[in-house]
Amino acid sequence: MVADIKESVRAVDASAVLELLPRRPRLLALGEPTHGEDALLGLRNALFRQLVEEGYRTIAVESDCLKGLLVDEYVTGGPGTLDRAMEVGFSHAWGAFPANRELVRWMRAHNEDRPASQRLRFAGFDGPLEITAAASPRQALTALHDHLAARVDAGLLPCTADALDDLLGPDDRWTDPAAMTDPARSVGRSAEAARLRLVADDLVALLDTQAPHLAAAASREERERARLYGRTATGLLRYHHAMADTSPARMTRLVTVRDQMMAHNLLALAERGPVFVHAHNSHLQRVKSAMRMWEGPVEWWSAGALVNAELGEDYAFVAGALGTIGHQGVDAPPPETMEGLLYALGEDRCVVGAARLAAALGDPPPAPRESPWFGYAPLDPAHLPHIDGVAFVRDAVRD
Repeated sequence: MVADIKESVRAVDASAVLELLPRRPRLLALGEPTHGEDALLGLRNALFRQLVEEGYRTIAVESDCLKGLLVDEYVTGGPGTLDRAMEVGFSHAWGAFPANRELVRWMRAHNEDRPASQRLRFAGFDGPLEITAAASPRQALTALHDHLAARVDAGLLPCTADALDDLLGPDDRWTDPAAMTDPARSVGRSAEAARLRLVADDLVALLDTQAPHLAAAASREERERARLYGRTATGLLRYHHAMADTSPARMTRLVTVRDQMMAHNLLALAERGPVFVHAHNSHLQRVKSAMRMWEGPVEWWSAGALVNAELGEDYAFVAGALGTIGHQGVDAPPPETMEGLLYALGEDRCVVGAARLAAALGDPPPAPRESPWFGYAPLDPAHLPHIDGVAFVRDAVRD
């Protein structure tokens, strides 16, 4: 089987990836099968630097969309330090990864002395969510309210700033980590939360109905940010509502809302120009995603599937796969698996078209590789018809 694809395998670079695609996509997504591996993040950084030469100006990563505004401000020449950007600009503790630090440092340096139209942009496209908690909607709701209050007649607003603050109450009501496993601890279906969902809806509607006026009263950047606040506020309130759900569909609703927020953010970024996206394969694939959680198995349509339904060929997905992760006990893959076939090529980093790889694996395709470590999600060969290519890193090495 190795001989069947040897001539089709290329070193991972921008030209090799773009040649796999029928057209240059507006959203080009590179997936990863696990988080935090330097080899995968380094590959992402190198590919983005090359894609910049192909016209891609924004990189979007699986991190808090509101925190990401701080990183974007820094890389586009704003105040602050690299240390602060890494400390406060990422969720999920991603700011501690050296490759993420190098990405931010390089983007800032690249943007020096360049006009705004040529600067690289950074975006988080995840919601303000963690595995164990969700943020309060305060930041998004108050920022949206402030944006509108400064530009439209006060009588059009659904409530005053003080009334909004009263409805929100203390933030620790919203961020209680116990609510993730105990719906009774969630504030998401309280009378205040129900009222806030109406307020958020009214604020977003006002943003839309006042668009002609706001186009003259606010910059494009300010209007884009206001829409981000609106998406985040409504998404967070929907997420908190699902946290209070006691039905068997609770976890499915939670992961669905998260990926819906991701998809909406990606579609908004795509309106600005070509975007390079990096996240876990499960958030970017076109087929349904699945995982087992403490409440049982869940299935949902990923952000990639939702975006693909909107953009078609303007969305492309190259899945990531790994050979070994020695420090996690993941040894060389069995030769009959997809990763085993790629591992036998002996290439440190390579990319191959999904159709060519599927043909080499045969029909029916082999079963997915089984990982002894829960943190690595092997790529299912049955998914190859639904992706554009596979980027393979042979060994994950950690000092």
